[in-house]
Amino acid sequence: MTRSGAEIRRLDLGYFVRPASETGGEHPRVEPVYGYLVRRDEGLLLFDTGIGAADPETEAHYRPRRRPLAEALAAAGVRAEEIALVVNCHLHFDHCGENPRFAGTPIVVQRRELATARGADYIFPELVDFPSARYEQLDGAAELWPGVLVLPTAGHSAGHQSLAVRQPDGTVLLAGQARDTASIFAADVLARRAAAEGVAAPLPPVPPWLSQILDLDPARVLFAHDGSVWEPVSR
Repeated sequence: MTRSGAEIRRLDLGYFVRPASETGGEHPRVEPVYGYLVRRDEGLLLFDTGIGAADPETEAHYRPRRRPLAEALAAAGVRAEEIALVVNCHLHFDHCGENPRFAGTPIVVQRRELATARGADYIFPELVDFPSARYEQLDGAAELWPGVLVLPTAGHSAGHQSLAVRQPDGTVLLAGQARDTASIFAADVLARRAAAEGVAAPLPPVPPWLSQILDLDPARVLFAHDGSVWEPVSR
């Protein structure tokens, strides 16, 4: 995905099998795990690092298949040592799995997410607190580089965040797992429109951060677990 002003490249970091008990249907679903490489004049930014090692129970539950980050970066002509900045949408094991590779490199997270990850519910502390881990903790939105914005998108986790990259042809949003799929995000956008147009209740609730995202006039929204890309009907 090359645009003038920046290059945003999707990285295939493997997949896992979500069991039927979590899909809402009768069958399991195989879901991809994507990271994103953002190349800017300021340097290389990596959004998410892939699937980390898990305990036997988690391995059996999700049956992950990992693609090493080094292999994915090499396919993009990049070495891990060239990454200037890492941004995690959140710190579950399928998003921060190769963070320990980036000892000494700034890793941007929400303060609330890091505090939660150090609690009892995040069961792989070695992926979070490793030697020379260097976290840059945020309390809300921030501009990392000119036109590169972190936006809180709580829901999947309390400290979830997404990354907006302003491009000459519109903003690209790396949504992470703010929503699992492009179709769910599209349904949120339509529900917001229905409410704005006075459709009577009941209507589905929409995330409180959605208006902030749409105020950026996104041209494309990309996801961590869905290869589909959301685009507006018209801009």
